[in-house]
Amino acid sequence: MKTGSNPYLPHLARIKNIRDENIDTKLFEIEFLDKTLGDNFVYNSMQFVMLSVFGIGEAPFSISSTPSRKGAIELGVRAVGDVTNVLHKMKKNDIVGVRGPYGRGIALEEIEGKNIILVAGGLGLVPLRSLINNILDNRDKFGKIQILYGTKSYDELLFKKELKEWEKTRDVEVLVTLDKPDRRWKGNTGVVTTLFKKSKFTADNTIAVICGPPVMYKFVIKCLETIGFKPNQIYVSLERMMKCGVGKCGHCNINGKYVCKDGPVFKLDEITTLQEAL
Repeated sequence: MKTGSNPYLPHLARIKNIRDENIDTKLFEIEFLDKTLGDNFVYNSMQFVMLSVFGIGEAPFSISSTPSRKGAIELGVRAVGDVTNVLHKMKKNDIVGVRGPYGRGIALEEIEGKNIILVAGGLGLVPLRSLINNILDNRDKFGKIQILYGTKSYDELLFKKELKEWEKTRDVEVLVTLDKPDRRWKGNTGVVTTLFKKSKFTADNTIAVICGPPVMYKFVIKCLETIGFKPNQIYVSLERMMKCGVGKCGHCNINGKYVCKDGPVFKLDEITTLQEAL
């Protein structure tokens, strides 16, 4: 979808549905008031939009819905600031503004025919959900799939129902771990890298996609390199606070690369020389 002659002008959209995902994160289903805009909204998994709460401000949110399922888009939102706190108080049929999609995500044709390891930490499962469902909707085009997901506690787990559904899919393995489990949890304990001990994947004809808090990246990358992954087999999604979405304000600049325009998804070999990237 094009945002018109003014890239800073949001389009009006309606909150169609709101679903609680965990103690501080909600999934918002949003549809454009202009049906033509909605029908022509084309994006790749792991791109983002800028969402406006009128009178409060604007913030970037990764698209959590999948391009393979047309209609409304879904955004996972954690309540952490002015925009998100007000958004969490909004209701169905309230109006917001949306512009985008922005950035570079992952197009399926880039990774077709590969085995896939997807590593998510915390809120990183929100954008990875888009890619996971996109892959599973096109299951015959891919090899084996492994999803490694770690978060702090049981109350912070995202998409509990979908995790179980993904695991039922042919040649899909889902491994989940909690840093600080309670008596409700019967699974693995520890950070997400502890799941690699249970992984039987090799680097042969395989790509890895990592999304989560920046602190986990170097440890996950080390695990992948240990089993033979090269930098051009590893995709990472960088966290930076985007302001304009179109590479003009410079807020997300990293040594000449703009996360909002050149990313947020990068192959590791594209950013190995950028010391501030990871």
